[in-house]
Amino acid sequence: MANVYLALLHHPVYNKRQMIVSTCITGFDLHDIARAAVTYGVKKYYVVNPLPAQRAFAQRMLDFWSDEESLEFNWTRAEAFKLISIKETFEQAVEDVTKKEGKKPIIVGTSAKPQGGAKFEDLKLELRNSQDSYLIVLGTGWGIVDEYFSNFDLVLAPIVGPGDYNHLSVRSACAIILDRLLGR
Repeated sequence: MANVYLALLHHPVYNKRQMIVSTCITGFDLHDIARAAVTYGVKKYYVVNPLPAQRAFAQRMLDFWSDEESLEFNWTRAEAFKLISIKETFEQAVEDVTKKEGKKPIIVGTSAKPQGGAKFEDLKLELRNSQDSYLIVLGTGWGIVDEYFSNFDLVLAPIVGPGDYNHLSVRSACAIILDRLLGR
């Protein structure tokens, strides 16, 4: 089985006007994605944000959930927060996985737009039969900027429902992706 890692990018992403921005880290994204990551056996969850104040906010939350009182209050949340690593750049996350695994991970991009066509079923089979490491990259805001997709080795097909509406929260998309790729 492959070792799977997650990265949540807050830059470079689009806002709803298609401007390139840095988005804010939310407590919900920290809590919910970390809990999904633990549930599905993810090795590390990287929260990537170039803004010092945003990284400091995330670090305060990590510090809170790593003390003894928090561990007693809600040990499952404290356990999930152990997976989070805050990075300034995506390259730092890739370097960290490379250091842990001894070689660069296969980088898997995601998008709500049709940026790629890798099928979930194919990647699920690949993950089951591989000893490689994989870094699944999620975007915030209105998605990772188009030019950034050249950094990815493959891009998953978008998650689509039965209608035209397609704007899941990153937390929901992450849970669906992890279940499709790593669920029983």
